[in-house]
Amino acid sequence: MFLGQYQHSLDTKGRIIVPARFRDELAEGGFVTRGFDRCLMVMTSNYFELVYQRINAMNLADPATRELRRLFFANAYSITPDKVGRINLAPNLREFAKIEADTIVAGQGEYFEIWLPELWEAQMTSLENEEANFEKFSALDLSGS
Repeated sequence: MFLGQYQHSLDTKGRIIVPARFRDELAEGGFVTRGFDRCLMVMTSNYFELVYQRINAMNLADPATRELRRLFFANAYSITPDKVGRINLAPNLREFAKIEADTIVAGQGEYFEIWLPELWEAQMTSLENEEANFEKFSALDLSGS
């Protein structure tokens, strides 16, 4: 499971070191693609396959389905960490996420995200508003039943 926040920097070849706690999960490889909030999403191969199956089962006649497929699959790249735990971020993904040097790697359970620090800080600031959080999250069933 991917949990926690970490600061890492890109090297001159566009690679980022995966946090040590995340490396075992990616030992068999994974995928990186565009996220929904100007970040990158990194998934294990197994989780990517689950997401693929769900999207693939959607109605192709629906324009939103086609757009989701374009967003998700046209920007997905297979990754395998090297000996020191680095993964390569394709230039178009770095450009999309506005990542040039420093990053925040943020665990999201089944996947992790890679953020420009300023954009991550804006996300965290918006989550500090308790009233807004209540409105956003009250309809979600977090009871587990």
